[in-house]
Amino acid sequence: MNRSGALVSNFAPLAAALSLLAAAALLAPAALPAEDTAADSQKHAGAAEAQGAGAQEAGAPEAASGEGSQRGAAEAASKDLGGQGAAADEGAPSVEEIVDRANLVSYYQGADGRADVEMTITDARGRERSREFTILRWDRPAPDSEKPKSEQTHTGEQKFYVYFHRPADVNKMVYMVWKHLDSDDDRWLYLPALDLVKRVASTDRRSSFVGSHFVYEDVSGRHTDADEHELIDTTDDYFVLRNTPKRPEEADFAYFDMWIHRGSFLVVRTKYYDRSGRSYRTYTAEKVETIDGYPTVVKSSMADEKMGGKTVMTYSDVDYNLDVPEDVFSERYLRRPPFEYLR
Repeated sequence: MNRSGALVSNFAPLAAALSLLAAAALLAPAALPAEDTAADSQKHAGAAEAQGAGAQEAGAPEAASGEGSQRGAAEAASKDLGGQGAAADEGAPSVEEIVDRANLVSYYQGADGRADVEMTITDARGRERSREFTILRWDRPAPDSEKPKSEQTHTGEQKFYVYFHRPADVNKMVYMVWKHLDSDDDRWLYLPALDLVKRVASTDRRSSFVGSHFVYEDVSGRHTDADEHELIDTTDDYFVLRNTPKRPEEADFAYFDMWIHRGSFLVVRTKYYDRSGRSYRTYTAEKVETIDGYPTVVKSSMADEKMGGKTVMTYSDVDYNLDVPEDVFSERYLRRPPFEYLR
């Protein structure tokens, strides 16, 4: 079983919008579990105790007053997805199956994809900045498969190409990723002002992505086999997974919890916790649409609960199965953008 993608998919259109940063009928509303309260956070004395307590409380913590907007946005996305949870009762999947299906929905919908993205970055003082870029995605087809690439469920190696349009200081900048199964990903950043191609070190994967609240790893994906996965709760509508890094010294979080919609396997919310068991960073899928038969996140956000501020990404002109050639994702095209796929 291949596990090259990531479960945290703000790149669900990249991954699910690109998926592309996700197919079923979208029916009745489903309620998202409420957020942790400050009192709940106080219950966590340490990482080990926090994980034990969190497993008991993850299903229905009370809403925190400062997180109402996150909860409301996630509930809106849940309504877009509908009450598909009952369909999952026909046979409870294993943790491994949940992880694999969420990974497929988040990063591997269709054979390839593109999306235009508007990123709005708001700092702790309410000041806003924006970024506009286009994302392309290519998936390596399954070996020896007789199915068309668009019908495969193979989660193998991938390549991503991110071309920046605005503002002027990032115009023509390119971020490219080759995702590998058994080794560190290759990442490049092209800086047009210097006409310089820079390799992005694997140690930089938790650094801020172009000054936003997302990090490089959010954009290109975290390998699912980098974490231990535990099902800590099952509600009518969600599987709640706790993901703990196998190499904690390489992570800036102690663990993260994900709410995965039971009908679509779309990740609706992800919360990152520090080593004292406090939530400090939250991803929310705020709006979902069905595009070409794929439930696709068309609006997502990442909130910094420790330093303040939030980044919102809105996806438009999302397309799947474009037959984007693999050679587009090469160093040659860092300086010569493939505009036929970017416009």
